[in-house]
Amino acid sequence: MSKQAIWAIIILMTASVIGVSLIQFFWIKEAHSLNAHNFDDRVYLAINRVKERLIEDVKTEDFFAEYQKQKKLNERGNRIDLFEKIIKSPTVTNTPNYNYEILSNLMLIDPISFLENISNENLDEYLKSEFRNQGIDLEYQYGVYSNKTKSFIILNGNYVAEIGAVSQASNIADDVRLEKTDYSIPLFDQDKEEPGYLNLFFPTKSKFLWRNLLPILLSSILFTGLILFCFSYTIYVILRQKQISIIKNDFINNMTHEFKTPIATISLATDSILSPKIIHDESKIRRFLGIIKEENKRMLNQVEKVLQMAQIDKREMDIKRTTLDLHQIIHQAADHASLMIESRNGSINLKLDAKNSIVEGDLTHVSNVVSNLIDNAEKYTTDIPHISILTKNLKDGIQFTVQDNGIGMTKESVKHIFEKFYRIPTGNVHNIKGFGLGLSYVKAIVEAHGGKVSVQSEIGKGSNFSIFLPFKIKND
Repeated sequence: MSKQAIWAIIILMTASVIGVSLIQFFWIKEAHSLNAHNFDDRVYLAINRVKERLIEDVKTEDFFAEYQKQKKLNERGNRIDLFEKIIKSPTVTNTPNYNYEILSNLMLIDPISFLENISNENLDEYLKSEFRNQGIDLEYQYGVYSNKTKSFIILNGNYVAEIGAVSQASNIADDVRLEKTDYSIPLFDQDKEEPGYLNLFFPTKSKFLWRNLLPILLSSILFTGLILFCFSYTIYVILRQKQISIIKNDFINNMTHEFKTPIATISLATDSILSPKIIHDESKIRRFLGIIKEENKRMLNQVEKVLQMAQIDKREMDIKRTTLDLHQIIHQAADHASLMIESRNGSINLKLDAKNSIVEGDLTHVSNVVSNLIDNAEKYTTDIPHISILTKNLKDGIQFTVQDNGIGMTKESVKHIFEKFYRIPTGNVHNIKGFGLGLSYVKAIVEAHGGKVSVQSEIGKGSNFSIFLPFKIKND
């Protein structure tokens, strides 16, 4: 799949996920708005019904007593006289619904007295009853607000006392929210300024409304998250497969190149042996047969590397435990590599400071690990190679480090250096051979021995590969 196609899929899928998320957000918001409107309707039905029941509960005798008291104090004499005229008028006394008429006229004359004589017990009970009828089971605060005193005269089921000209209600913090609440209805339907209001406030209204939408919201988040996860994983797999495809193609090209040279050499040696000038010359025949044997061994070694990695992948690697002297293995590997390094005027220096160099492991595999690291240090050094091998004892094991002055690696290369078939980009340098299996093999062998491998590298300043091997391999 081309890079453009991958980016097209990413853009389309991203747009789709964003679109679906926006639609879900819109519908959840609409559902929340509908819930809020439904809640408001039920609240107003309840408090309007409470208002009606409060009006029905008014006893005219209570108001007669109050008016007589006020008349003696000469506070509302004119209104009392007017009220008495209305009470005694034939229009009222001859009305079948006598009490209702008295009440209606009384509220028109002096609604403030009606407001001040509301029963707090009845108000509390009516609110509970009507909210229960409307299916509202939510904490609430309520109050009867008087425009005359500019304060609440009933607050949450209690009368609010006044000390002098100052109401204690003004000292209650909840008054502010209750006074500014959206749920407020006038207790009289007057053309003039209303004498008072019934106000309600729901402290947990927002949580209540969202709690009803919680299953939908969680489901939306869950499934959107699953879509995002699947989308991200799919893109990861596509990019990973593309990378693997590139690496494998590179591996095939390298393998073809690695096999092509010995095959050509073997073919040339065979043709030379069959030549009439050489076929009777035993020394030359032996020489060409030696070349054929070496090239054949070279191909077998390459095939063996691939087979070893296949065994590692299948977890079929056989570790033959023996007692090893790591310093001796390092000396042997350094001796074998010294010819190639010295031919480039380089050097290999050993600083083996570990006092205990005896470890448990597989001789062949551990020897290959050391040889691979030295071989890589030489291959990836474009200038005169200077390689150092250091050892030291750590708790429960030994660490050896291979240092070089090679081309170094980027941070991105360090992340992938131990992956199969991965080869470090070398720019215009094309003389570095291999399948990209060496370091993945090193990591697999070290971990099979219970050890660890790490690398530090910087472009243009070389690399340091550190291997830790325990003295004893822990049993699985």
